[in-house]
Amino acid sequence: MRLLPRSERPTGRGYRERSRFRVRRQARVRDLLGPDSTGIRQSLVALSFSSLTAVVAGGLLAAMTGTLERYPGLLVLVPAAIGMRGNIFGALGSRLATSIHAGTFRMSRRPEALVMQNVIASGVLSLVTAVALAVLTKILSPIFGLDSVIALSDLLVLSAVGALLSFLVLIAVTLAMASRSAQRGWDLDDVNAPLVSAVGDVVTLPALLVASLLLETDVLTQTLAVVLVVAAGTSLWWCRRTLLSVMRQVLIESLPILFATGILLVIAGVVIEHEFAAFAANRAMLVLVPACLATAGAIGGILSGRLSSKFHLGVIEPTAIPGRPARRDLIASLAFALPVLLLNGFLAHLTSSIFGFESPGMTSLVWISTIGGLIATVLAGAIGYYGTALAVRAGVDPDTYGMPLVTSSVDLGGAAALVLTIGWMGLS
Repeated sequence: MRLLPRSERPTGRGYRERSRFRVRRQARVRDLLGPDSTGIRQSLVALSFSSLTAVVAGGLLAAMTGTLERYPGLLVLVPAAIGMRGNIFGALGSRLATSIHAGTFRMSRRPEALVMQNVIASGVLSLVTAVALAVLTKILSPIFGLDSVIALSDLLVLSAVGALLSFLVLIAVTLAMASRSAQRGWDLDDVNAPLVSAVGDVVTLPALLVASLLLETDVLTQTLAVVLVVAAGTSLWWCRRTLLSVMRQVLIESLPILFATGILLVIAGVVIEHEFAAFAANRAMLVLVPACLATAGAIGGILSGRLSSKFHLGVIEPTAIPGRPARRDLIASLAFALPVLLLNGFLAHLTSSIFGFESPGMTSLVWISTIGGLIATVLAGAIGYYGTALAVRAGVDPDTYGMPLVTSSVDLGGAAALVLTIGWMGLS
């Protein structure tokens, strides 16, 4: 092929923009075929950042033991609230990533635009699911042996106010990541789940703590609880009548899976609440709770996001035995786990040493983090593939179903694995 002389080569702004677009498109195609070195590096950086922020959240949780004792049931809401934020905004990021790959992503403030309809849907889902989590906590806690739980009005205020405060931060972060990914040609699937998990961990606990300040006055709490329930019901009524089809579809597909996963998240919180005495005696182990759950959930989220985009674009098929591209993603996701889990144990020990939390020692913390986290990560890999494949076979959007199914199942499995590991080591 003859190379044109420089003087005869096409120039101009339009040519340069087309060239940049071709480069970005080729990079996205390469990313879809499997995790390359750039994708792996982005994921590891995002997972490391997620670990740092999750340990910070764990330190805040360990420092909140007095508040947790004063409001029985608040600890049940912690993994449930964090998990639901990951479900809603992880799925949002996954949908936006698919639109970027398909070339349909456009930032716009118009209500009928794809992005804005997703934003509105995420806000409604945040409020409605928060009300549902409060009700589920009140119903399920006695069934699983927790008789001492605060009033339903208190749970409603804690859950819904915490969710709305978290929404304001998480929606800004998710849209900023999507916009930057579209501009720079990054693969949003590689960083969406860890960064949403990281921000959700840091934001949700302070939001719950702020919401707990509203419980001091009974009249205010009861009035606010009624207002929040009415607002949730009105939002659902409006969404049924709206002409915004994308938003309505997201809600119709999301609500059933989010309610189902909400049950798993509340049970995960109950599992942890049952061991509150052990966690209070060794608060360093409480630091590990958000970190281990966030790591496994983020890895499962990366896997679910990548597989969902591949299913949408026809790169892989939902077969019983994963094909080669899917296996590459599974192996890469599991390979992320070990160094990040070791880091979690070390950071938990460092945080505990700095703040003077009671600790069983660095070796025990590293073992708890590694064993419990690996069990949860293997579970995340299995559910990440088969949950997404099942969504495709059922004819529903894997972006909407895959992410919540993975993160919620991993939260429950991770909580159980963490408690079992603590028991195996004789610390419960």
